[in-house]
Amino acid sequence: MSSSSLRGLYSDPSSAWSFVQSLPPSPAAPHPAPAQSPYQWSSRPSHNSIFDLSPDLVNPSDGVDPIHLLKTLAASAILQYTSSAIAMPWEVAKLLLQVQWVPKDAGDPDPAEIPEDDDDALSDTSNDNDNDSYFADPNAAPNAGFPPLRPTDEQGYVIRRSVLEEGTRPEYIIPVGSASGVWGMMRRVGRFRGEGWLALWKGLLTSCITEILSSTFQPMIRSLLQALLLPTTAVFYHPPMFLPVLSHLIMGFILSPLDLVRTRLIVQSFSSRHLTYTGPFDALSQILRQEGGLRGIYFHPHLLIPTLIDNLLPPIVSFVLPGLLASYVGAQITEDANPIAWGLAELAGSCLGLLITLPFETVRRRLQVQVRGTAKPIKGCVELRPAPYNGVVDTFWHILTEERSDLPISSAQKRKRRLSKGKERAGAEEQPTRDGEEQSWMRSTGIGQLYRGLGMRLGASIIMFGLALFSGDEADGGWAEL
Repeated sequence: MSSSSLRGLYSDPSSAWSFVQSLPPSPAAPHPAPAQSPYQWSSRPSHNSIFDLSPDLVNPSDGVDPIHLLKTLAASAILQYTSSAIAMPWEVAKLLLQVQWVPKDAGDPDPAEIPEDDDDALSDTSNDNDNDSYFADPNAAPNAGFPPLRPTDEQGYVIRRSVLEEGTRPEYIIPVGSASGVWGMMRRVGRFRGEGWLALWKGLLTSCITEILSSTFQPMIRSLLQALLLPTTAVFYHPPMFLPVLSHLIMGFILSPLDLVRTRLIVQSFSSRHLTYTGPFDALSQILRQEGGLRGIYFHPHLLIPTLIDNLLPPIVSFVLPGLLASYVGAQITEDANPIAWGLAELAGSCLGLLITLPFETVRRRLQVQVRGTAKPIKGCVELRPAPYNGVVDTFWHILTEERSDLPISSAQKRKRRLSKGKERAGAEEQPTRDGEEQSWMRSTGIGQLYRGLGMRLGASIIMFGLALFSGDEADGGWAEL
C-alpha cells in the first residue's frame, strides 16, 4: 500500500535534468568575432524631473496611476520652483550687470562743476557780491551773470550730459557703476527705492516653467532623434556628438520666446508706475502683437542668431574640453575608471568654457532687451544703451570700444572730495602707481563688460564639484547639465 503510493511520486531523473556535452571547436572552423554592442552614452540616466521622483510610473505591468502621476507632477513642480527661487537673486543680479551700459565718459566730471581754484573762486564770489550793488546795469538781461541755461528736449526736459548726473537721472534707474559684482548688484537692487528686495525674484515663474519644460522634454527629443536618425543595429566606436548637441539646440530654439520674456521681466523697473509688462502672459502678448508675431519672435536676426550660438556653443564646449584636458595629461582617464580625475577634467573644462560662452550670452541679453517694430523702449532699472545695436558683431564692437570695465564708479561728490584732497597730495600723485595703471587700462576697454558674473559661475562650478566629491556621487557635469 505504501509502496504503491510512493511509486506515484517517483520521477525519472533523466526527464528533470539534461546535460549537453559541449563539443570541441573544429580547427578548420574560424572563430566568430564577438558582437559589439552599440555605444552607450553614460552609466548615468538622462535627467527627468518627473520620473526620477517616482520610478513606479514607468512600470508597464501595473500601468499608469493617474493620482500617483498628479502627485508626482506636483512634487516635481514644487521642487523645481524651490530650486529656481533659491538661485533667482544671483541670476537677476548677473543679468542686470550684463545689460547695464557703462560708457567711458561715465566717470568724467562736468567742467562746469569743478572750479579751477577753491580760494580764487571764493574771493571772486565775494568780490562779485560786493560789486554787484555798485556796478549793476539796470538794462541788463535778467540772466546776465548767470551760467547759460541747459538745453532741453521737445517736452521741456533737461537733456542729460552724463549718466552720472543725479538731477537728470530718472527715478527708476539704479546709478550706473554703483555695483562691481553680482553680490554688490544684489545689495544695490534690494536697497534701491524703486526696486526692493522682492525685485530679486523678478521672472521667477517664467524661469521655473522654462526649467521644467527643458528638463522634461529634452531627453525625449534626444531619444526621438536617436530612434529616427540612427538604426538600431548601428555600431559606434566614437560618441555621436551631434545627438545631444542637436537636442539641446532644438529645445533652446523652441523655448527662446520664454527666455526673451524672462529677460524683459527682469530688466524692467519693478515700480508699478513704470511697468512695461504686468506679467509673463502680458509680455508675451505685447511682444507678439508689436514685434512681428511668431515670425519676429523666432526668426528675427537679432534674436535667431544669438539663440543659435548661445545654445550651440555650451554643449560643444562641455563635450570637447574635458576630453582634450584628459588627453593632455597623458594618462588614460575615463569616467568609469577614474571618476575623481574625470570630475576634475570636467570642472576645468567648464571653467575654461565660460571664457568662450559668457561673452555670447552677454550679447544675447543686450539684443533681447532692445525692442523692435512698434513697441516702445522698456524702462529698465539699469542704464540701457540709448541707441540700438545692429547685430552680434556690432554689439561686440560697441561694448569693447565705447564702454569701461573699472567698476564701481565714484559719484560726483566723491570726485569733488578726491579732487580737494588731491591738491594737498599733488607731489604724491605725480608718480603713477600700479593700481592707477591698471585702472586706466580697465577704463579704456569694455572687455570686462563681457564677463559680468564670471566669478559667480566659477564659484558655483567649484561648489557643485565639491558637493559631488564629498557626497560620494559622480560629479554632475558635462552632458548631465544638458
